[in-house]
Amino acid sequence: MNSIWKRRIIKAFITQKLKKNDPDLQSDFDQTSQKLRVTLISLFKDVFLIVLGVISAAFGLESFLLPNMFIDGGVTGISLLVSEITSIPLYILIVVINIPFIFLGFKVIGKRFAIRATIAISGLALSLLLIDFPEVTQDKLLVSVFGGFFLGAGIGLSVRGGGVLDGTEVLAIFMSKKLGTTVGDAITIINVIIFSAAAYLLSIETALYSMLTYLAASKTLDFVIEGIEEYTGVTIISEHNTKIMDMITHTMRRGVTIYQGKQGYGNHGHMNEIDILYTVVTRLEISKLNREIEKIDPNAFVIMHSINDTRGGMIKKRSI
Repeated sequence: MNSIWKRRIIKAFITQKLKKNDPDLQSDFDQTSQKLRVTLISLFKDVFLIVLGVISAAFGLESFLLPNMFIDGGVTGISLLVSEITSIPLYILIVVINIPFIFLGFKVIGKRFAIRATIAISGLALSLLLIDFPEVTQDKLLVSVFGGFFLGAGIGLSVRGGGVLDGTEVLAIFMSKKLGTTVGDAITIINVIIFSAAAYLLSIETALYSMLTYLAASKTLDFVIEGIEEYTGVTIISEHNTKIMDMITHTMRRGVTIYQGKQGYGNHGHMNEIDILYTVVTRLEISKLNREIEKIDPNAFVIMHSINDTRGGMIKKRSI
């Protein structure tokens, strides 16, 4: 037997014996295995989402937008606009125009983001180069809506996988830090410039249809990232907090966090100690929660706010 393989078999046998005799070593081994399993599953999921996003975006571009000279917002819109004016292939422009944004993402967000963004954008360029998607329709309204839908779904799936197909968000984050604006305001400013250029260089009608494409893409993007089960954080202050807590855990089957707080009221600022309940539900469950709280305490003080995502606890896992 090869000496290298012999040493590996002996090492594995000794390690197995040590694990049986040393509970701490067994625990460390289990934790390492768990971390490796979670890492591999997460990596596979991210790769799957990015690949699916690349195919969806490429389909939206080649089957809807490109044949009809429509554009989108962001870096993709700039690439489409330059491609229409200069006849430079889109797959080249997608990569070239995104390079500074990837570099900016490396500086602003980090190395991991830049690597995944590079992979996703390169994959989109290769899909546009190698895959010949057929033109689906020439109806301008359908092109705007469904071109935006598939493009937005592709970008959203890539974001869920940890990458991006469009560097506009990176520029918006950078601008928000430098200029003190919000990310949404920065994206709006960028897109106003793009669509104004489209109206001047192409036509006003094309620019208007392109704005419709952008709206469809952005709404689809939000839906893919947030999902139908967008979460809502609910803070409840009530004198019947025990009954409400039981209702949330047993009827709603959700977890509850209890904060110790003080309640002030009256002209003299009297303070009372009170338990404050906090729970997280999906937006589909808000109506039921309000109805159940109303049954227990119509005067309960309820505060709600949106949450992008949650981990662990008694919240259902969001599906891919």
